[in-house]
Amino acid sequence: MEIDIAQQLTTLGHPQRLSIFRLLMRRYPDQVPAGEIGDALGLKPSTLSTYLASLQACGLVNQRRAGTSLRYTVAIDRARAMIDFLALDCCRGRPDICINFGSEHTEQKKKFNVLFLCTRNSARSIFAESILTKLASDRFNVYSAGTQPSGDLPSETIQTLVHNGHSVANHRSKSLAEFPDNDAPVMDFVFTVCDKAANEECPVWEGQPISAHWGIPDPVHTDGTDAEKTLAFQTAYNRILNRLRAFTQLPLASFDRISLQNAVDRIADISTDKDE
Repeated sequence: MEIDIAQQLTTLGHPQRLSIFRLLMRRYPDQVPAGEIGDALGLKPSTLSTYLASLQACGLVNQRRAGTSLRYTVAIDRARAMIDFLALDCCRGRPDICINFGSEHTEQKKKFNVLFLCTRNSARSIFAESILTKLASDRFNVYSAGTQPSGDLPSETIQTLVHNGHSVANHRSKSLAEFPDNDAPVMDFVFTVCDKAANEECPVWEGQPISAHWGIPDPVHTDGTDAEKTLAFQTAYNRILNRLRAFTQLPLASFDRISLQNAVDRIADISTDKDE
């Protein structure tokens, strides 16, 4: 089926259809349930269905049925074709006059600023902040925050950190609102570690840092015995540890922006069978 680029651009010209497309791009390659999209964007099921049908009709979104649930993902090849059209046809093969893809090499820096986001900043993002600080504090300044911070940290989070040799003296649940102001550090990397945070609109960060979604189930929601809860927190910790070990091994200074983006995206696919 040949897709009309003008139809795609017209479809994305509607602010709520654009919001759906942007959410699915943030979650790519996840297949996101329709109900989760509607909850994240505050859309009624009938309205959401209409918008998703429009995005499917113009080739930008794919639908798959999983049991009784409909799941959606960006049709990435067609999205790329639309962007290629704008860069190569409209810009006459000179994307440098229209857009900046950041093809230059990553700026050589003494230390990079990294922010980890989740909803409550009570477990996963706290783990990520602690782990990366322990692995490579000489190369990274590390921060974490929540879109809806919880306040006090769960006892299981503290126990997991102590068990794995981390100090807990300076940890607290922090709000994302602390970071986009003028006094905040300029971020080089922003990683979401929960689906809900990835679904939410984040600030437009100064310098547009490299970002990726490394979603991990929230151990705070684990029901069961104390032993089962302890295992859930340790499993989340191990998954984050595996990903951050891979991240610290990336030769950041030798990557251009697009290659680096691809590299951090691939880290999300690290198999959970490497959990320790």
